[in-house]
Amino acid sequence: MDALLPALSINDDDKVVEIPLPQLRPNPYQPRKHFNDETIQELASSIKEHGVIQPIIVRSVLKGFEIIAGERRFRASQACGLATIPAVVKKFTDQQVMEIALIENVQREDLNALEVAIAYQALIDQFSLTQEVLSTKVGKSRSHIANFLRLLQLPEEVKEYVSRGTLSMGHAKAIVGLKDKKLIKALADTAIKEQWSVRELEEEVKKLEEKDDSKKNKLKPKRKDPYIDQIEENLREVYRTTVKIKHNNNKGKIELLYFSNEDLNRLLELLQGKTS
Repeated sequence: MDALLPALSINDDDKVVEIPLPQLRPNPYQPRKHFNDETIQELASSIKEHGVIQPIIVRSVLKGFEIIAGERRFRASQACGLATIPAVVKKFTDQQVMEIALIENVQREDLNALEVAIAYQALIDQFSLTQEVLSTKVGKSRSHIANFLRLLQLPEEVKEYVSRGTLSMGHAKAIVGLKDKKLIKALADTAIKEQWSVRELEEEVKKLEEKDDSKKNKLKPKRKDPYIDQIEENLREVYRTTVKIKHNNNKGKIELLYFSNEDLNRLLELLQGKTS
Protein backbone atom coordinates (compact mmCIF):
# COMPACT_ATOMS: atom_id res chain seq x y z
CA MET A 1 0.00 0.00 0.00
CA ASP A 2 2.79 2.43 0.91
CA ALA A 3 4.28 2.10 -2.58
CA LEU A 4 0.98 2.69 -4.35
CA LEU A 5 -0.66 5.81 -2.99
CA PRO A 6 2.43 8.05 -3.21
CA ALA A 7 2.38 7.24 -6.93
CA LEU A 8 -0.86 9.24 -7.08
CA SER A 9 0.81 12.38 -5.77
CA ILE A 10 1.89 15.01 -8.29
CA ASN A 11 5.50 16.12 -8.13
CA ASP A 12 7.21 19.15 -9.62
CA ASP A 13 8.76 16.87 -12.23
CA ASP A 14 5.37 15.62 -13.43
CA LYS A 15 4.10 17.18 -16.62
CA VAL A 16 0.48 18.40 -16.54
CA VAL A 17 -1.26 18.18 -19.90
CA GLU A 18 -4.74 19.17 -21.08
CA ILE A 19 -6.57 16.09 -22.33
CA PRO A 20 -9.83 16.35 -24.35
CA LEU A 21 -12.65 14.74 -22.35
CA PRO A 22 -13.72 12.44 -25.24
CA GLN A 23 -10.26 10.80 -25.10
CA LEU A 24 -10.79 9.76 -21.48
CA ARG A 25 -12.61 6.72 -20.22
CA PRO A 26 -13.43 5.68 -16.64
CA ASN A 27 -11.35 3.14 -14.80
CA PRO A 28 -12.87 -0.28 -15.62
CA TYR A 29 -11.69 -1.48 -12.20
CA GLN A 30 -13.45 1.34 -10.37
CA PRO A 31 -15.16 -0.41 -7.43
CA ARG A 32 -17.56 2.46 -6.82
CA LYS A 33 -20.73 1.80 -8.82
CA HIS A 34 -22.89 4.66 -7.54
CA PHE A 35 -21.98 8.33 -7.84
CA ASN A 36 -24.04 10.93 -6.00
CA ASP A 37 -25.51 13.26 -8.63
CA GLU A 38 -25.95 16.07 -6.13
CA THR A 39 -22.28 16.11 -5.08
CA ILE A 40 -21.20 15.88 -8.75
CA GLN A 41 -23.29 18.99 -9.50
CA GLU A 42 -21.79 20.81 -6.53
CA LEU A 43 -18.30 19.97 -7.79
CA ALA A 44 -19.30 21.06 -11.30
CA SER A 45 -20.37 24.47 -9.93
CA SER A 46 -17.02 24.84 -8.17
CA ILE A 47 -15.11 23.85 -11.32
CA LYS A 48 -17.14 26.32 -13.37
CA GLU A 49 -16.02 29.12 -11.05
CA HIS A 50 -12.47 28.08 -10.16
CA GLY A 51 -11.51 25.45 -12.74
CA VAL A 52 -10.05 22.02 -12.01
CA ILE A 53 -7.52 22.81 -9.28
CA GLN A 54 -6.06 19.30 -8.87
CA PRO A 55 -5.14 17.45 -12.12
CA ILE A 56 -6.47 13.94 -12.52
CA ILE A 57 -4.13 10.92 -12.85
CA VAL A 58 -4.41 8.81 -16.01
CA ARG A 59 -2.55 6.11 -17.89
CA SER A 60 -2.16 5.77 -21.63
CA VAL A 61 -4.20 2.98 -23.21
CA LEU A 62 -5.25 2.02 -26.72
CA LYS A 63 -7.27 4.85 -28.27
CA GLY A 64 -6.92 7.31 -25.43
CA PHE A 65 -6.45 7.47 -21.68
CA GLU A 66 -7.85 5.64 -18.67
CA ILE A 67 -8.62 7.49 -15.44
CA ILE A 68 -6.69 6.19 -12.44
CA ALA A 69 -7.74 8.85 -9.92
CA GLY A 70 -10.19 11.71 -10.38
CA GLU A 71 -13.35 10.25 -11.89
CA ARG A 72 -15.56 12.66 -9.92
CA ARG A 73 -13.60 15.62 -11.35
CA PHE A 74 -13.97 14.09 -14.81
CA ARG A 75 -17.74 13.66 -14.44
CA ALA A 76 -18.13 17.16 -13.01
CA SER A 77 -16.12 18.62 -15.90
CA GLN A 78 -18.45 16.86 -18.31
CA ALA A 79 -21.44 18.24 -16.42
CA CYS A 80 -20.27 21.85 -16.74
CA GLY A 81 -19.34 21.47 -20.41
CA LEU A 82 -15.54 21.67 -20.33
CA ALA A 83 -13.66 20.53 -23.42
CA THR A 84 -10.45 19.44 -21.66
CA ILE A 85 -9.19 18.58 -18.20
CA PRO A 86 -5.68 18.88 -16.70
CA ALA A 87 -4.05 15.49 -16.18
CA VAL A 88 -0.78 13.76 -15.37
CA VAL A 89 0.01 10.62 -17.35
CA LYS A 90 1.66 7.80 -15.34
CA LYS A 91 2.43 4.12 -15.91
CA PHE A 92 0.52 1.50 -13.94
CA THR A 93 -0.17 -2.23 -14.33
CA ASP A 94 -3.75 -3.54 -14.24
CA GLN A 95 -3.19 -4.88 -10.73
CA GLN A 96 -1.87 -1.54 -9.51
CA VAL A 97 -4.87 0.22 -11.05
CA MET A 98 -7.29 -2.09 -9.24
CA GLU A 99 -5.46 -1.75 -5.94
CA ILE A 100 -5.19 2.04 -6.19
CA ALA A 101 -8.86 2.45 -7.06
CA LEU A 102 -9.88 0.29 -4.12
CA ILE A 103 -7.50 1.83 -1.58
CA GLU A 104 -8.31 5.39 -2.60
CA ASN A 105 -12.05 4.85 -2.30
CA VAL A 106 -11.85 2.87 0.93
CA GLN A 107 -9.68 5.52 2.59
CA ARG A 108 -12.17 8.20 1.62
CA GLU A 109 -15.03 5.89 2.69
CA ASP A 110 -16.63 6.41 -0.72
CA LEU A 111 -17.63 2.76 -1.10
CA ASN A 112 -20.50 0.89 0.48
CA ALA A 113 -19.73 -2.44 2.16
CA LEU A 114 -20.84 -4.56 -0.79
CA GLU A 115 -18.71 -2.59 -3.26
CA VAL A 116 -15.70 -3.19 -1.02
CA ALA A 117 -16.49 -6.92 -0.85
CA ILE A 118 -16.83 -7.20 -4.64
CA ALA A 119 -13.57 -5.30 -5.17
CA TYR A 120 -11.71 -7.54 -2.70
CA GLN A 121 -13.01 -10.68 -4.43
CA ALA A 122 -12.10 -9.30 -7.87
CA LEU A 123 -8.50 -8.71 -6.76
CA ILE A 124 -8.29 -12.20 -5.26
CA ASP A 125 -9.74 -13.87 -8.37
CA GLN A 126 -7.93 -11.90 -11.05
CA PHE A 127 -4.48 -11.96 -9.50
CA SER A 128 -4.68 -15.20 -7.47
CA LEU A 129 -4.07 -13.41 -4.18
CA THR A 130 -4.55 -14.96 -0.76
CA GLN A 131 -6.50 -13.05 1.86
CA GLU A 132 -3.25 -12.54 3.76
CA VAL A 133 -1.51 -10.95 0.76
CA LEU A 134 -4.53 -8.79 0.00
CA SER A 135 -4.71 -7.60 3.60
CA THR A 136 -1.09 -6.42 3.33
CA LYS A 137 -1.70 -4.65 0.02
CA VAL A 138 -4.74 -2.69 1.19
CA GLY A 139 -3.51 -2.12 4.74
CA LYS A 140 -6.38 -3.95 6.43
CA SER A 141 -6.45 -6.91 8.81
CA ARG A 142 -7.08 -10.48 7.63
CA SER A 143 -10.32 -10.58 9.65
CA HIS A 144 -11.46 -7.32 8.02
CA ILE A 145 -11.02 -8.88 4.57
CA ALA A 146 -12.80 -12.10 5.62
CA ASN A 147 -15.77 -10.22 7.10
CA PHE A 148 -16.34 -8.27 3.90
CA LEU A 149 -15.98 -11.34 1.66
CA ARG A 150 -18.63 -13.15 3.71
CA LEU A 151 -21.16 -10.53 2.57
CA LEU A 152 -21.02 -12.09 -0.89
CA GLN A 153 -22.78 -15.17 0.55
CA LEU A 154 -25.93 -13.16 1.28
CA PRO A 155 -29.06 -13.62 -0.87
CA GLU A 156 -29.20 -11.17 -3.78
CA GLU A 157 -32.03 -9.09 -2.29
CA VAL A 158 -30.17 -8.67 0.98
CA LYS A 159 -27.01 -7.71 -0.92
CA GLU A 160 -29.06 -4.97 -2.53
CA TYR A 161 -30.12 -3.71 0.91
CA VAL A 162 -26.44 -3.46 1.91
CA SER A 163 -25.55 -1.82 -1.39
CA ARG A 164 -28.22 0.86 -0.92
CA GLY A 165 -27.30 1.37 2.71
CA THR A 166 -30.74 0.18 3.87
CA LEU A 167 -28.97 -2.51 5.89
CA SER A 168 -25.68 -1.75 7.63
CA MET A 169 -22.52 -3.82 7.57
CA GLY A 170 -23.12 -4.71 11.23
CA HIS A 171 -26.64 -5.98 10.50
CA ALA A 172 -25.36 -8.01 7.55
CA LYS A 173 -22.62 -9.61 9.65
CA ALA A 174 -25.21 -10.68 12.24
CA ILE A 175 -27.20 -12.77 9.75
CA VAL A 176 -24.68 -13.87 7.10
CA GLY A 177 -23.74 -17.01 9.05
CA LEU A 178 -27.26 -18.45 8.95
CA LYS A 179 -27.75 -21.35 6.53
CA ASP A 180 -31.40 -20.70 5.66
CA LYS A 181 -31.49 -18.04 2.91
CA LYS A 182 -35.20 -17.42 3.41
CA LEU A 183 -34.63 -16.81 7.10
CA ILE A 184 -31.82 -14.34 6.31
CA LYS A 185 -34.17 -12.42 4.01
CA ALA A 186 -36.97 -12.47 6.59
CA LEU A 187 -34.71 -11.21 9.37
CA ALA A 188 -33.28 -8.48 7.11
CA ASP A 189 -36.79 -7.32 6.18
CA THR A 190 -37.88 -7.28 9.83
CA ALA A 191 -34.74 -5.45 10.94
CA ILE A 192 -35.40 -2.74 8.36
CA LYS A 193 -39.13 -2.51 9.10
CA GLU A 194 -38.74 -2.48 12.89
CA GLN A 195 -35.55 -0.37 12.76
CA TRP A 196 -33.69 -2.89 14.88
CA SER A 197 -30.25 -2.00 16.12
CA VAL A 198 -27.42 -4.40 15.34
CA ARG A 199 -27.62 -5.61 18.94
CA GLU A 200 -31.34 -6.35 18.65
CA LEU A 201 -30.78 -8.32 15.46
CA GLU A 202 -27.93 -10.27 17.06
CA GLU A 203 -30.20 -11.16 20.00
CA GLU A 204 -32.90 -12.42 17.62
CA VAL A 205 -30.36 -14.57 15.76
CA LYS A 206 -29.09 -15.94 19.09
CA LYS A 207 -32.64 -16.92 20.15
CA LEU A 208 -33.23 -18.72 16.85
CA GLU A 209 -29.92 -20.58 17.10
CA GLU A 210 -30.63 -21.66 20.70
CA LYS A 211 -34.10 -22.87 19.66
CA ASP A 212 -32.57 -24.81 16.77
CA ASP A 213 -29.94 -26.38 19.06
CA SER A 214 -32.67 -27.41 21.49
CA LYS A 215 -34.57 -29.18 18.69
CA LYS A 216 -31.44 -30.98 17.55
CA ASN A 217 -30.70 -32.18 21.08
CA LYS A 218 -34.20 -33.62 21.39
CA LEU A 219 -33.79 -35.52 18.15
CA LYS A 220 -30.42 -36.96 19.13
CA PRO A 221 -30.66 -40.57 20.36
CA LYS A 222 -29.54 -40.92 23.93
CA ARG A 223 -26.22 -42.66 24.37
CA LYS A 224 -26.57 -46.04 26.07
CA ASP A 225 -24.87 -46.71 29.36
CA PRO A 226 -21.76 -48.89 28.73
CA TYR A 227 -22.64 -50.87 31.88
CA ILE A 228 -26.09 -51.73 30.45
CA ASP A 229 -24.49 -52.63 27.11
CA GLN A 230 -22.23 -55.10 28.85
CA ILE A 231 -25.11 -56.72 30.77
CA GLU A 232 -27.10 -57.11 27.53
CA GLU A 233 -24.09 -58.75 25.90
CA ASN A 234 -23.68 -61.18 28.83
CA LEU A 235 -27.39 -62.12 28.78
CA ARG A 236 -27.30 -62.66 25.01
CA GLU A 237 -24.52 -65.20 25.49
CA VAL A 238 -26.43 -66.99 28.26
CA TYR A 239 -29.85 -67.12 26.57
CA ARG A 240 -28.67 -67.08 22.95
CA THR A 241 -31.28 -64.54 21.83
CA THR A 242 -31.76 -60.83 21.51
CA VAL A 243 -31.85 -59.10 24.89
CA LYS A 244 -32.91 -55.49 25.50
CA ILE A 245 -32.73 -53.67 28.81
CA LYS A 246 -34.89 -50.54 29.11
CA HIS A 247 -34.38 -48.41 32.15
CA ASN A 248 -35.08 -44.95 33.50
CA ASN A 249 -34.27 -43.56 36.94
CA ASN A 250 -33.08 -46.95 38.21
CA LYS A 251 -36.29 -48.67 37.08
CA GLY A 252 -36.82 -50.72 33.95
CA LYS A 253 -37.41 -54.07 32.33
CA ILE A 254 -35.51 -56.83 30.55
CA GLU A 255 -36.89 -58.14 27.26
CA LEU A 256 -35.95 -61.56 25.85
CA LEU A 257 -37.05 -62.12 22.28
CA TYR A 258 -38.26 -65.55 21.10
CA PHE A 259 -39.24 -66.62 17.58
CA SER A 260 -41.26 -69.80 18.08
CA ASN A 261 -43.02 -71.84 20.76
CA GLU A 262 -40.01 -74.09 20.98
CA ASP A 263 -37.79 -71.04 21.46
CA LEU A 264 -40.14 -69.78 24.21
CA ASN A 265 -40.06 -73.14 26.01
CA ARG A 266 -36.27 -73.18 25.77
CA LEU A 267 -36.05 -69.77 27.41
CA LEU A 268 -38.56 -70.72 30.10
CA GLU A 269 -36.53 -73.81 30.96
CA LEU A 270 -33.38 -71.72 31.16
CA LEU A 271 -35.05 -69.13 33.34
CA GLN A 272 -36.56 -71.75 35.66
CA GLY A 273 -33.23 -73.49 35.85
CA LYS A 274 -31.52 -70.21 36.78
CA THR A 275 -34.09 -69.40 39.48
CA SER A 276 -34.52 -72.91 41.02
